[in-house]
Amino acid sequence: MSASTHASEAPHRAGFACFVGRPNAGKSTLTNALVGQKVAITSSRPQTTRHTVRGIVHRPEAQLILVDTPGLHKPRTLLGERLNDVVRTTWAQVDVIGFCLPADQKLGPGDKFIVKELAGIKKTPKIAIVTKTDLVDSRQLAEQLIALDQLSKELGFEWQEIVPVSAVGGEQVGLLADLLIPLLPESPPLYPEGDLTDEPEMVMIAELIREAALEGVRDELPHSIAVVVEEMLPREGRPADRPLLDIHANVFIERPSQKGIIIGPKGQRLKDVGTKSRKHIEALLGTPVFLDLHVKVAKDWQRDPKQLRKLGF
Repeated sequence: MSASTHASEAPHRAGFACFVGRPNAGKSTLTNALVGQKVAITSSRPQTTRHTVRGIVHRPEAQLILVDTPGLHKPRTLLGERLNDVVRTTWAQVDVIGFCLPADQKLGPGDKFIVKELAGIKKTPKIAIVTKTDLVDSRQLAEQLIALDQLSKELGFEWQEIVPVSAVGGEQVGLLADLLIPLLPESPPLYPEGDLTDEPEMVMIAELIREAALEGVRDELPHSIAVVVEEMLPREGRPADRPLLDIHANVFIERPSQKGIIIGPKGQRLKDVGTKSRKHIEALLGTPVFLDLHVKVAKDWQRDPKQLRKLGF
């Protein structure tokens, strides 16, 4: 019997995998690398991810749906508590969990805290992923792999696999998918062929604007920025071959004093945010966009349940 006959007889698998780890462990970059397109925003600033973004990897024999959670952290605000709740709820609903640890950072108390929580989830298979391997030499990488193996033994469980990857360099990203897929249940595809995410377009656009806004001000306003797309409308009277989409969005900060930081001298920083995010939005939607941005104050929104609801948390 030929190998191709065997392949056609293999059952199709589909299911959910979730990446967990401390903030800034490379989870979003890894999700984007596996999907082959930007579906999760990235930033060198911890706690960039606020929504569980699903990225969908299509293969003839399987569909791997990646759930990219916010980083588990010690919450200081109501927003922080809600983000942690999102993480734990997600863990309980997926078919396989990938724990991400950057190759260039020692296993710290935060990592041990997360792995200890994972050890309590008995039925779900767990893979350890050493990310950012392009930043270290082979000796450091070996030390990290051994440390992860020892930690699981101390906590009384075993990783299904321990995989080193570099999402930026594209190293072993395909192998990671190969290792995750057999751990998924037998199932027909759960999403149509060609879908790369189930994140609503307006949410993705808001996230792209927030990513651009974080770029210049990450030291001053790391967590104070939220973005809401108020409306998206095709510009009336445009010829069919030259459409234009008008997008109106508000950038929310917590205090009036932060307004000047976002807008910048003579409005230059806000202009840069608009230019940068517009390019990504046009690539996402495949159509020219006119982006209208306004900066508004939502006082202490991270701590206010009413404001959090309004901003979609």
